[in-house]
Amino acid sequence: MSKIVFFCIPAQGHTNPTLGVVRELISMGHQVWYYSYDLLKEKIESAGATFVSCDAYDTQQKLSPKDATKIGKNMAFSIKILVETTLALGDVVCGHMEQLKPDCIVADSMAVWGKAIAVKLGIPFVCSTTTFAFNKYSARIMKQSLKDMLSMVLAMPKVNRQIRRLQENGYPFKNVLDIMQSDENTHTIVYTSPEFQPCADTFSEKYAFVGPSIRPSNSHVEKKKEILVYMSMGTVNNDMLPLYNKCISAFKATDYQLILSVGSLVDIKRLGTLPENISVYSQVDQIAVLKKADVFISHCGMNSVSESLYFGVPLIMLPQTSEQGGVARRVAQLSAGIVVKKRPSAHALLHSVRELAGNPAYKNHAKALSAGFQKCAGAKGAAGKILQVCQSRNP
Repeated sequence: MSKIVFFCIPAQGHTNPTLGVVRELISMGHQVWYYSYDLLKEKIESAGATFVSCDAYDTQQKLSPKDATKIGKNMAFSIKILVETTLALGDVVCGHMEQLKPDCIVADSMAVWGKAIAVKLGIPFVCSTTTFAFNKYSARIMKQSLKDMLSMVLAMPKVNRQIRRLQENGYPFKNVLDIMQSDENTHTIVYTSPEFQPCADTFSEKYAFVGPSIRPSNSHVEKKKEILVYMSMGTVNNDMLPLYNKCISAFKATDYQLILSVGSLVDIKRLGTLPENISVYSQVDQIAVLKKADVFISHCGMNSVSESLYFGVPLIMLPQTSEQGGVARRVAQLSAGIVVKKRPSAHALLHSVRELAGNPAYKNHAKALSAGFQKCAGAKGAAGKILQVCQSRNP
């Protein structure tokens, strides 16, 4: 029996793919401790892991709503939050690890404290990557805009100051690439397929492309029209009342069925009286909806895109961050969706949906990616990779 410790950031999209792996490990008789945040406690405990709260140490939990929206958009600010969390958690978690003596640490690629503590204590380490794996080859494919590159250059002095803070506290990071770039010598689980991952053949044998982790649906969705359009802008930055109003305006006089998930920040009453073909909810069972949907209008978070493609649903993509922009570009490169600008008109939304729904090539490309996802090793393959690393400590 192995002792395995997981670390993750306070984000549904980074946590959800790991829960099937946790269940798989526990079903095989192994012990799992999961360091995360109270908003995810119930989910993690339902997977069978021992939950350990990090709320008291994580700077991100203390941010104002305005500052929280900067995470993922402002590189210097994001690195500052990661560094401050690493330093706050460091001594406490190192003490825990020295007592527990785990066989392996599995940390999200953004939970840099997991990797830092593993290296510091000499514990075998596995990186969990819920976005694309990133190296110099995939970076060319996932090219950033001129604005993104300029922002990165301007942020570097502040970023370098944060890296020095880590170095001064004994953490082995030389530069920002040690945080951002996938390491060829690190065992890494990537929750996508070789077909969807850009330049998958340029990564070492230590990388396991296991495919997305798709949970079972727990509700039924009725399809009332020939074409069902689903729209969601994710669970974080979704306070977008003007966009939702445009979407309703675009589809209210059509024969399309629209299911719109607006999140908890928008008062549904402010959307007014809805026509019979449009339903609006604070949240939905996304898997259940995607099983019936024909088109998904999405912010292009990796989790949402993976779920959409798993069910062969092509996408209309409105990325809000550079990471989401990279995912959107990859979908467009593989002809499984259309990218539109951040603030599209009602006409542009309707035109894009008509193009997607009326051209079977998009659906066929989405189905091809679905086939690639479904032949991946999944949670069993990820668990096998982790146990392989555990055995390297206890041959």
